[in-house]
Amino acid sequence: MVAEANRTDQRPRNPHEGALTSSSILPAMDTADAVARLYPDWPQHAARISDAIRGLTTEQLALRASPDHSPVWALAAHTAGSRVYWLCGVFGEPGADATPFPDPLAELGWEDDETHPRTAEEIGWALESSWAVVAGCLGRWTMRSLDTTAERRWRDVVQVHTRASVLNRLFTHDAYHAGEISQLLGVNGLPAIDLWRRLAPQT
Repeated sequence: MVAEANRTDQRPRNPHEGALTSSSILPAMDTADAVARLYPDWPQHAARISDAIRGLTTEQLALRASPDHSPVWALAAHTAGSRVYWLCGVFGEPGADATPFPDPLAELGWEDDETHPRTAEEIGWALESSWAVVAGCLGRWTMRSLDTTAERRWRDVVQVHTRASVLNRLFTHDAYHAGEISQLLGVNGLPAIDLWRRLAPQT
């Protein structure tokens, strides 16, 4: 839906290689007006999803609820691609070129080609690089700018979306698919994704 299927053969260097942490993936804020203040837990959620995917085997990434449902890797790929689609494709924000989805408005995404299942490394990169796009918007966009609109043509309908509506859409979209993936992992005896658990302070 949001990107062409074969993008990683010429992938740029991944600037987010390695573990993602909630303290490292949100840029420093120069203003108290940045909308990041509205989503203090989103960086942690993104890190938990990425960490869970990076630890999965090929067989685990292929787990699905039924033949008619998407496998884990496709759910995660859709999550990553949707971030780039909405922020770069619809709202024109920068950063798509540093992700596996340099054409954010492409009709087909990774999840649309199940003959080419993606690896944990590929999905991890997609999640981390797409999160960098989200984090950039959270750092640049201000409270006063949340009513800024962009048009999206969906089939024969022109929709008007605000920055606020799209941020809320993506925040809940991340959580929705994290829940799907978490259930698939849990029923197969694998650790679930806990978006909310707080780690004990290191001493």
